[in-house]
Amino acid sequence: MDAPEGWTVEEGDKALIRSFRFADFSEAFGFLTRVALHAEQVDHHPEFTSVWNRVDFRLTSHDAGGVTERDIRLAEAISALANG
Repeated sequence: MDAPEGWTVEEGDKALIRSFRFADFSEAFGFLTRVALHAEQVDHHPEFTSVWNRVDFRLTSHDAGGVTERDIRLAEAISALANG
């Protein structure tokens, strides 16, 4: 499987993973808010953690047991949101 640029495929094609870093907490939280609004629109919600200026994602389709086209599209959208 080919991961979108900047993303890594977890062993066994179980998930797409990526970390994003920002200048500070406020910038990271604003980005995460934009991702949340997009995820609601497409009804596909990422796993994430946020620590101060870093947001880590793990995208998978639990019902399919791994990465699907929906995860790839969400990864691409998250990358676009990060790039403003």
